[in-house]
Amino acid sequence: MVLLLFFIGMEIHVPDLIHNWRVSVIGTFVQVIASIMVIWLFGHYFNWNIRQVILLGFVISLSSTAVVVKLVEEKGELNTSVGKNVLSILLAQDILIVPMMVVIGYMGGSSPSRIEMIKQIVGGLLVLGIIFYIIKLKHIKLPFQKYIRLDHELQVFVAFSLCFGFSILTAFFGLSAALGAFVAGIIISSARSTAWVFSSLHAFKIMFVALFFVSVGMLIDLGFLKENILLVVLLLASVFVLNNTINLFAIKLFCLDWKGSIYAASLLSQIGEFSFILISAGYFQGIVGEFMYQLIISTIALSLLLSPLWIAFTRRITRDILPGGRIIDPT
Repeated sequence: MVLLLFFIGMEIHVPDLIHNWRVSVIGTFVQVIASIMVIWLFGHYFNWNIRQVILLGFVISLSSTAVVVKLVEEKGELNTSVGKNVLSILLAQDILIVPMMVVIGYMGGSSPSRIEMIKQIVGGLLVLGIIFYIIKLKHIKLPFQKYIRLDHELQVFVAFSLCFGFSILTAFFGLSAALGAFVAGIIISSARSTAWVFSSLHAFKIMFVALFFVSVGMLIDLGFLKENILLVVLLLASVFVLNNTINLFAIKLFCLDWKGSIYAASLLSQIGEFSFILISAGYFQGIVGEFMYQLIISTIALSLLLSPLWIAFTRRITRDILPGGRIIDPT
């Protein structure tokens, strides 16, 4: 995830990301609130308490950065209108992990100390300061840049140092490590020095993305899945339909047409990898029991594994059935 966000940052044009703030901020807010409200309706039937409703609403409102970015990169859609809007929403969701974890802590009876809250505020201000600094200067010059281009081993060292150095920094301030890697990628992009990073780290990126999907498969308890297959399938289908519907109207609220909105919604239809962290936190805080924990873990893992098929199916439907030309247009 850290390396993936680092590569994403290198392909981001910061002014375009700022320009899409309505999609990322308002769209994500609508998505989270709508998810909680729908789970609240389900909760009446299953007798869930308010803590479980909020936790499950948080869990299903997050989409997978790893899956979505991999798919849009392969299709060459990262710099299209759909790609930019979806990416801005994913980044807003990643930032929301911190306040969601704080809320879960409060619901479980524990809360961050004053020092931890101050560190998170300082870290957030530091990240915003770096981004605004990059916007102001537009171009950044890395020290010893001409020497780095000539030494392959030094390239790998510098790239890893920037990527994981910023990850450690944001993690120290109580923020997402992946967010720090994303900021490091933006710095590289602003320095116009991305070519040597791509050539030096591309193999690492492929390996870690593969390991991510292997780790997702390892989380599935086949014994639990066999005993509760009908419930898991029903919940999985409900998640795909629910997330598609919520994201469709949240994205259509802005500039995309119906065809682009349907495709963008399908990209965000799965439950994200950070939801593993949220449901685990809820389990250890006593908000959910063992059965619900295993049920949600199985649903998250299967949604990640099956989402490429769902997205491919939606892409074909929007291309072949809905009127109009291309699904997306470059911007």
